[in-house]
Amino acid sequence: MPTHQLKQLVDALHPLPNLAWDDFVRIWQPFSAKRKTLLTVAGEREHYLYFVAEGVQRVYYLDEQGREATLVFTYAPSFGGVVDALMLQQPARYFYETLTPSVFLRASFTDLQAVMQQHPAVETMIRLGITQALSGVLERLVELQCYSSTEKFRTLLRRSPHILQVVPHKYLANYIGVDPTNFSKLINSVKG
Repeated sequence: MPTHQLKQLVDALHPLPNLAWDDFVRIWQPFSAKRKTLLTVAGEREHYLYFVAEGVQRVYYLDEQGREATLVFTYAPSFGGVVDALMLQQPARYFYETLTPSVFLRASFTDLQAVMQQHPAVETMIRLGITQALSGVLERLVELQCYSSTEKFRTLLRRSPHILQVVPHKYLANYIGVDPTNFSKLINSVKG
């Protein structure tokens, strides 16, 4: 049940008083998407915060030459979407795409904003979630600037041991910054 998963995630971030939880859980609507569905398109506004109940998604950047940079993967149980665009109410700079069939709960920015204004505990929980995400981004920047491909891959496997089973290898190669043809060599070198 997605609302049970949502409650567990919220409790891990910052447990909400009963009334705040009741109002918060009411703003979420079920949503599902097929594999390879663009949920957010760069240049357009992000309208929703997603809670991932099933499936795997990625946020990626596409440059003028058509090169992709996979920035982050999302999977259950976690929040997803292009959160900076949502919270700043600016056009997204990134794409949010399903890699597998996915099941979500999603909340509109308008509803999220209203419940945060009504319940400071909800705003605190969202702030803590965003702060944890920022901490992860800063760790990722260190990895990108200081780690070898092998170290990036080992770190990814420590953080998400199941990732090889759920994310297509071409996206993992892109995330690490290696050519997909060399990715199997990287897997063998790390496992060996």
